[in-house]
Amino acid sequence: MTTKFEEFKKGHHNETPLLLGNVWNVQSALQYEKLGFKALGTSSAAIASDLGYEDGENMPFEDYFFMIQRIKSAVKIPLSVDLEAGYGNTVEEITANISRLHEIGIVGINIEDSIVVNSKREITDAESFTSKLKAITESLAKNNIDMFINVRSDVFLLDLPNKIEESKRRLKQYETTGVDGIFLPCITNEEDIKEITAAIKLPLNVMCMPNLPNFERLNALGVKRVSMGNFVNAFLNKQLEKVTLQILESKSFSPVFE
Repeated sequence: MTTKFEEFKKGHHNETPLLLGNVWNVQSALQYEKLGFKALGTSSAAIASDLGYEDGENMPFEDYFFMIQRIKSAVKIPLSVDLEAGYGNTVEEITANISRLHEIGIVGINIEDSIVVNSKREITDAESFTSKLKAITESLAKNNIDMFINVRSDVFLLDLPNKIEESKRRLKQYETTGVDGIFLPCITNEEDIKEITAAIKLPLNVMCMPNLPNFERLNALGVKRVSMGNFVNAFLNKQLEKVTLQILESKSFSPVFE
């Protein structure tokens, strides 16, 4: 019998990209499951915002873990977790977090090569991050923990110089550590995507952005996973503001029912 982990991992090697429904509560997770999504991922930024925290691991892990548990308990399809930089200062703390997630049935995590310091996101040293990844995967293997590790590199997100070359340099190092996927948020140019997919061996994950090609083009470019980030959540919050303003201006609840 195929496990949820095996099902999720296989989803990154199909003919068409895996569209991940990024969720922030039970309601959004149930909605995406109802609409036929094959897998879900938490949006740490959206959950942090809903709980009143700034993005960048300002949300206590126990608060986050509670929300993850509630979402996982409500759905049957595979659920991956955006673990940001790991919610720990050491490999031991990070692997302990991953172990807890595994115990409740989480099949994958995202872990990123940047950290937020004094509200500013900064890229970490590629070599030290590579060593950390290797230590994490070795620890998980030693403890027989199956977890799809999707490595997020923030070269494009931070708009660093020589983005393509720096991405390839980092990703080739990360691929040596036993991880399962590569995530490059904010890459949108077709030629850039094509160059990256040609340079790496692991499945590439891209994220919802204004200029991102459609799913058909992404498939042709070799992309294997597409994420929403927190953008759907942000859009819905804008709609809440919009309809509430209409209520206040019209002094009526009629805008809710139009």
